[in-house]
Amino acid sequence: MNKLWFYILTYILLLTTAGCHKVEQFEDDPAGNFDALWKIVDEHYCFFEEKGVDWNAVYKEYRPKVKPGISSRELFDVCADMLGELRDGHTNLSSFFDVSYYRKWWSDYPQNYNARIIEQNYFNFNYHQSGGMIYGMLPQNIGYIRYDSFSYNVGEGNLDAVLLYFATCAGIIIDVRDNGGGSLENVRPFASRFVTEKTLLGYISHKTGPGHNDFSEPYPYYVEPAEKGRMMWGKPVAVLVNRSTFSAANNFVSVMKNIDHAIIVGSRTGGGSGMPFSSELPNGWGIRFSACSITDKDGNWTEFGVDPSPGCEVGLDPVDEANGIDTMLQFAINKLQKQ
Repeated sequence: MNKLWFYILTYILLLTTAGCHKVEQFEDDPAGNFDALWKIVDEHYCFFEEKGVDWNAVYKEYRPKVKPGISSRELFDVCADMLGELRDGHTNLSSFFDVSYYRKWWSDYPQNYNARIIEQNYFNFNYHQSGGMIYGMLPQNIGYIRYDSFSYNVGEGNLDAVLLYFATCAGIIIDVRDNGGGSLENVRPFASRFVTEKTLLGYISHKTGPGHNDFSEPYPYYVEPAEKGRMMWGKPVAVLVNRSTFSAANNFVSVMKNIDHAIIVGSRTGGGSGMPFSSELPNGWGIRFSACSITDKDGNWTEFGVDPSPGCEVGLDPVDEANGIDTMLQFAINKLQKQ
């Protein structure tokens, strides 16, 4: 049962990529590649309605910019600008000379994270590392775990070792600020250490056809407690987040917000809840974007981010930062000490 989540996601991804309608062919020229890109997104992207994007109007705006004799770089820029209308950090166009990326989902917000402050001022660079995590004991008898990418696998043994190290602590802080995501499967091992029974985490819907509203009914997904004999954690937990907490990390925050003894501290996360779909244009350029929508257990969209727990919204104060203090970390420490 521990692999149930992985199998569900894999099954849905296969359903999403399986076509049941005729695939249109496009020429390998600027016009053909542009039209192919627009069509692929038109049939598979999952957040048109939620983001209020009129994709037909977008076509009418950008298609005239694909003029005869346009260079590959000029075509790439036109296509990238068109994709920018989706306002989606999961959307990337890839060529051998460039990769498009929508950065405004985080670039218009304060960073609210400074790794050097924590490593130097809170641990004097004397911390430990295991399975993609760095961790250490804070003077207030609070454990600290820094996990900066869900691309790094975290084994059951890694989690056992870290949680055992913190066995006498009053609480732990899991810092996923600036965590840009990775594999959703790496969320499950973490979540399984904080639940005592099979727990509903949210719902996934996949595309069932080329229409913008062709979606399956929401499919529930769950997490179960780690297998018997593993280290579990029932004491208070604080999860540190910022706007650059994105994708799988955003999903992790949504999951942890369901845990009774966990609080989310920081600023609204960056979102990015859709599961990715990948395809290729006639000229070999790759396109990747969100195709399966995910909501939390209450059916709320997490594509636009997850808010901190009530009373736990806090940023990194510039004056504190200049003095080597992490305002957000201090806030979490104080919260855990009061629980």
